[in-house]
Amino acid sequence: MKSLNASPLRIPVWLGLCLFLAIATFFLWEEHKAHILGALPYVLLLLCPIIHLFMHRGHGGHGAGHSGPEGHTRHHAGGDAS
Repeated sequence: MKSLNASPLRIPVWLGLCLFLAIATFFLWEEHKAHILGALPYVLLLLCPIIHLFMHRGHGGHGAGHSGPEGHTRHHAGGDAS
């Protein structure tokens, strides 16, 4: 006896979902292209603070001294701190 799930025309669920998402993305892009492209400069400006936060990860933020290769502290402005 054959199972009902063994049909040769049945496609995997993930493939059907990907196909549906591709079609939906195409129609959304075609209908809202002007809105999306018009908002793009503002989105890039809003990303600047987020990128700034990620760039300061791991060194303590603004104004903190940084250790050089010999363990000496160097400062952003001003002479040599050796």
